[in-house]
Amino acid sequence: MTSENNLYVEKNKAEVSKNVPELRFQGFIDAWELRKFSDLVVRLNKASNNNQLPKVEFEDIIAGEGRLNKDISHKFDDRKGILFEPQNILYGKLRPYLKNWLIADFKGIALGDFWVFKAIKSEPKFIYSLIQANNYQRVANDTSGTKMPRSDWKKVSSSYFSIPQSTEEQEKIGNLFKQLDNTVTLHQRKLDKLKRIKQVYLQLLFPQNGDKVPRVRFANFEHEWELRKFFDSISSTIDFRGRTPKKLGMDWSESGYLALSALNVKNGYIDPSADAHYGDDKLYNKWMVGRELTKGQVLFTTEAPMGNVAQVPDDKGYILSQRTVAFETKEDMMTNDFLAILLKSPVVFNNLSALSSGGTAKGVSQKSLKGLSVTVPLDIDEQQKIGSLFKQLNNTIALHQSKLDKLKSIKQAFLQKIFI
Repeated sequence: MTSENNLYVEKNKAEVSKNVPELRFQGFIDAWELRKFSDLVVRLNKASNNNQLPKVEFEDIIAGEGRLNKDISHKFDDRKGILFEPQNILYGKLRPYLKNWLIADFKGIALGDFWVFKAIKSEPKFIYSLIQANNYQRVANDTSGTKMPRSDWKKVSSSYFSIPQSTEEQEKIGNLFKQLDNTVTLHQRKLDKLKRIKQVYLQLLFPQNGDKVPRVRFANFEHEWELRKFFDSISSTIDFRGRTPKKLGMDWSESGYLALSALNVKNGYIDPSADAHYGDDKLYNKWMVGRELTKGQVLFTTEAPMGNVAQVPDDKGYILSQRTVAFETKEDMMTNDFLAILLKSPVVFNNLSALSSGGTAKGVSQKSLKGLSVTVPLDIDEQQKIGSLFKQLNNTIALHQSKLDKLKSIKQAFLQKIFI
C-alpha cells in the first residue's frame, strides 16, 4: 500500500515482527527500539499563578481533537497550575478516555488534572502522536479509582514504547499527524460555519412566535402565513416506536435493509455508520410490506434524542426502527422538504420541547403532537423555495461531515499502522 505522494511503504508480516511498523516513510529500514516513557519525556511540575499567562482547563479542549474550542489568549486570573512552554504536551490524566490532550504553541498554565510533558531526545510532535496511539492509550487507561479514574504515572512512566531510532523519521511522522490535524480543523471550521449559517436562516426565514410573516422572504411572496394544526398537513404516519425484531421472534442481520432509528437519523442526513442495524428479506417483509418508506418522507426522532430530522434518501427500502417516526405530507397543503425544515425551526422546536415529557431523555408522543400548531405559507411555491434552500444547505453540511469523518478515520488508521 502506498500513499498518494508515495511517502509510505507497507511492510510484510515478517518485517513487522522485527519491530518494524506496518506502514512507514520510504528510506527508513532500521528496526524501531523499545524505550521507557520516562526516557522520552520529562514530566514538568513547576507551579505558577502568573496572572499574565493564559490558563488552559479541560473544558477549553475539544476531546480527541487536540485543539482549543475558544480563544483563551486573554483568560487571565490568579489560579495556580503547571507552567508550560511552546512544544510542551498537555495530557488529561483524569478520565483519560476523554482524550484531553494538546501540544502547546504558546506559554501558559495548565489548570486541573493535567500532566505536562517535555520531550527529551525525541521529537515533540512525534511524542504527541504517540500518546494518541493504541499502546499508550491502553496503558494510560489502566486507571486507579472508579468514580474519578486517573492515569497511574508509575505505570505510564515505566512502560516501554517502540519509537524510531532516527529523529528524522520521528519528525516526518509528527509532521504527518500535524498536517492531518490541521486539515481536520479546517474542515471542522467550515462545517461549523455552515451550521451557523443554517441557524441564522432558520431565525430569519420562519416567523417568530406570534408573527404571521418571517423577517426575510423570497421575492414576490406577500401573503401572511397560516396557523394550522400539525396533523392537518400530514397524510400518513408510520410509527414503530418500541418495536424490535425480537418481538417478532427474529433478529438483526449483518447486511440487508438499513434500519433507520434515533441513532442514525441526524439533522439533515442519514449516518449509516452510527450503530447501524440491518434486516433481511424475511424481517423486511414482515415488518415493512404495506408501509414501505419512500424517498422524501420525513423522519423524526421522538426521543434520545428528540427532534432530529432527515428525509428518506431513496427508494431502496429501509426498516423504520425505534424512536423514529416517518411522516408523509398532503401534497396540496405542504411539501415534504418544507416539513423537514419546519420541524427544525426555532418556534416549532421550542413548542415540541414544551410538549415533550420525561427526565433527561425527553420524548414526544403522537398524542402530544396532536396539540402542536404550526405556521406555514399558504403558497406551495414559497414552501418549495424554502425547502429547496435548506435541502441544499443540508446536503452541503452532510458532504462536509462525510469528509470530516473520513479524515478522522484516516488518522485512526495511520495511528494503528504507523505505531507498533
